[in-house]
Amino acid sequence: MDMAFDANSDVTDEALLVAYGNGDRQAAAMLTMRLTPRVVGFSARMLGGDRAEAEDVAQEAMLRLWKVAPEWRQGEAKVTTWLYRVVKNLCTDRLRKKRGVDIDAIEEPADDAPGAVAGMIEADRAAALQAALNQLPERQRIAVTLRHLDGASNPEIAEVLDISVEAVESLTARGKRALKAILVGKREELGYDEH
Repeated sequence: MDMAFDANSDVTDEALLVAYGNGDRQAAAMLTMRLTPRVVGFSARMLGGDRAEAEDVAQEAMLRLWKVAPEWRQGEAKVTTWLYRVVKNLCTDRLRKKRGVDIDAIEEPADDAPGAVAGMIEADRAAALQAALNQLPERQRIAVTLRHLDGASNPEIAEVLDISVEAVESLTARGKRALKAILVGKREELGYDEH
């Protein structure tokens, strides 16, 4: 039996997952529309910008979510936290398998900016950020990406990485300092004014 959900519904991810676990396909569609873009974005950043690989990871992660839906125990974990942990593990596995292959290759984003020059500058900035993120140790990259690019809270990140909130704060602070050190010499090159 399907429940009536509309696209603007403020129904929680957990409620949608439980509804899907009870047979509601509309709840699955809504949860997919809500979570897939975030999962693909996180995966792409973890995988050095490889969008096709990120979409594969997102599909695998969502399939795993659907498999656990019937047994989902409310209140034990946020759906997004569980999903980010699965994505992190899938990406780590893929990166380990690719060792020896150039994982720093970054797919240039499509130019849909108002002007070609602005699009090129934005693409260069995104590529520079991705290249800098790729230089960070894995746990720092995950913490910085989840916190500053995906907007996850420190307690959520702590759960994903299975560490304390204080350790998350340390990882993100060290990661931000490292990113700044990597990118500081590239300000002018990337079109930022030197002030």
